[in-house]
Amino acid sequence: MKFDCKIIRISALDALDILNLDSDPDSSESIKVINLKKTYNLAAEHLTVLSNLSFSVKKGERIGLTGVSGCGKSTLLHILAGLDLPDSGEVNFKGKNIVLLDRDDRATFRNKNIGFVYQFHHLLPEFSAIENVAFPLWLSGESKDNSLSEAKDVLDKVDLKSKEDSKPSQLSGGERQRVAIARSIINKPSSILMDEPTGNLDNKNVDNFMNLVLDLSQDLNISLITVSYTHLTLPTILLV
Repeated sequence: MKFDCKIIRISALDALDILNLDSDPDSSESIKVINLKKTYNLAAEHLTVLSNLSFSVKKGERIGLTGVSGCGKSTLLHILAGLDLPDSGEVNFKGKNIVLLDRDDRATFRNKNIGFVYQFHHLLPEFSAIENVAFPLWLSGESKDNSLSEAKDVLDKVDLKSKEDSKPSQLSGGERQRVAIARSIINKPSSILMDEPTGNLDNKNVDNFMNLVLDLSQDLNISLITVSYTHLTLPTILLV
């Protein structure tokens, strides 16, 4: 059994209500996927969700992944992030094939180069907003003072400076996702990957959140790949 995913390129569109993107992406490749394959061995059959999938994402380019449930959108995102491995193929970030790295090296590479935002924010409940944002820097060995200083600046970018001492339980759903996006950019990654980040938000917060994300990706020249952009009508490219 095999499903197909579609890839939506949104960087060159001028018809978005969410954001008018005028600038062209950098010509250099941020991500290059070559002949990616992933099959799950189920009790009664082999389910191939990715088959000989190849594409590239330029620096600063923003794309969306869409497709029917089970087509491999989240699987692809997890492989791109180094959270899962393909059966075969390459995932190159700035020329480095992360598939060849061991688990610890993939985690180190991911923390320094890839921001990830989930549908559920995955904030640490015992940490304040600023501590959640600073956490990736602590993992990288930054001092507490420097980490908190940088986290304060990033929270200001997502309009949450006044909430820096709040715990996740004291924040709204939209505010928690803004903390999550702040955490994803604290290490100045080359790419941000988002797995249905607006799935738990109402329509108003969806628009506000995506406005913010697209603004940040444009200002910081970060490549963006997001799963499920179903509330927009966009041209598609079928990946086979």
